[in-house]
Amino acid sequence: MTDCRTILATIRRPRLLMRAARFGLQEYRRERDLRRYVGNAASPEDTVSSLMSVEARLEANRLAGDAAYSVARHIEVLIALLAEAQFLRRGGMA
Repeated sequence: MTDCRTILATIRRPRLLMRAARFGLQEYRRERDLRRYVGNAASPEDTVSSLMSVEARLEANRLAGDAAYSVARHIEVLIALLAEAQFLRRGGMA
């Protein structure tokens, strides 16, 4: 498996999508928001990996022009992904 940090460093998304996600970071609450996207992940690494999978599917839907694509959902998942990556960098301590 590829290192999550390497993938996160190379992820490329539209600037407006990433700006919206970064703006939403201040409102993210791990205990409230995380379960909506990954359920109960075993470790911070598993959480980031699961979020990356969810985000990759959303990105594929966006690129395909899928009518079911939700930009709001994509931003919510990106917020969670960015926040959990920060959590992982801090050592995974709450």
